[in-house]
Amino acid sequence: MSPATSHPEVDGLPLAILRKRTSEKWSGHSDEILPMPVAEMDFEIAAPIRSALVEMIQRSDTGYMGTNLELAHAFHDFSESRWGWELDPEQVYIVTDVGVGMIEISRQIVSAGDRIMIHTPVYHNMRTNWIAELKCTQYDVPMKQEGMHYSLDLAAIEAGYQAGVKLHYLCNPHNPVGTVFTREELAAIADLAQKYGVIVLSDEIHAPLTFAEHTFVPFLAVSDAAREVGICVTSASKAWNLAGLKCAQVVTAHPRTKALADAMPPAVKYRASLLGAKANAIAYQSADWLDAALRTLDRNRRAIALQLTAKLPEARYRIPDCSYLAWIDLGAYNLGEDPSKVLLERGKLAVSPGSAFGPESSQYIRMNFATNLEVLTEGIDRIVASL
Repeated sequence: MSPATSHPEVDGLPLAILRKRTSEKWSGHSDEILPMPVAEMDFEIAAPIRSALVEMIQRSDTGYMGTNLELAHAFHDFSESRWGWELDPEQVYIVTDVGVGMIEISRQIVSAGDRIMIHTPVYHNMRTNWIAELKCTQYDVPMKQEGMHYSLDLAAIEAGYQAGVKLHYLCNPHNPVGTVFTREELAAIADLAQKYGVIVLSDEIHAPLTFAEHTFVPFLAVSDAAREVGICVTSASKAWNLAGLKCAQVVTAHPRTKALADAMPPAVKYRASLLGAKANAIAYQSADWLDAALRTLDRNRRAIALQLTAKLPEARYRIPDCSYLAWIDLGAYNLGEDPSKVLLERGKLAVSPGSAFGPESSQYIRMNFATNLEVLTEGIDRIVASL
């Protein structure tokens, strides 16, 4: 890893520049709205990524995806250095994005009506859109909650496996609650999945954004059982802000799961972006930029705690273990069925509604803090103005 001081500061750009962006986050609302829902960063992308993309454009290298081992080897090197996970580059498959990867590998495992396990509150596409597209049935094992700390309910997971769950969607690290699961929890899931014949799809897109006091463990690095039953779906898109470039990776570690990935249609690879594959490869070689971004995100996640204590003392918030998504309980302020609507109408602040992540989370909001302190402070002040 690069030393902590090897990269200059990475921070949010000024609002005047951000409002020129055309992504959904910035084009989805009028200028009077401060947008903090969509999980993309207000940072400049890493200079090596930008340079590599400019070079490709200059030589008109904008065709279809070809054989691309550069990305596989870059992800191997990053994973080994960052997490001690030595994966097989020959078992890294390129797909359009994590959602497409989850759906396309799922198609090789489930049929219409099969049960897929999730853990609410969880990423809204995992909870609704992906399972609906597969015409499968959601089997929810809610996270166990003590205060603002969330953990997995292993007994309920086993009961679900016994009830016929065929596929288990694991969000690791967990969006939106910001929990990084322990090796012991993951090993227990792997053992249960092996016992009951369940495949575990581990969405690890937030993994590079794990903060220093926590240890991210790739599911496929946990045990032989995990390698047999597990498939990783991930991308550099979240940690290096590359979502619009459309590239992700499906990773296997066992002949059984490799056969499932090999069975995906060839078009799955060709629907990914050549520019995205180059950007992902360079991102995995840009750990110094990532470390600089993590320093800013660490500052911001702690600033939220301080500002909420001072300005919204009845709000509940736990400093997350990873990523840049604040999960905040506003139930004490009696803002009705959907606090996010009140914040939008009164405070001109757009955040993600808690209800999108699960039926028991209607009083929560998810707020993106991958920005500068000025924007972050303005966002919290707009919550206060909505009360």
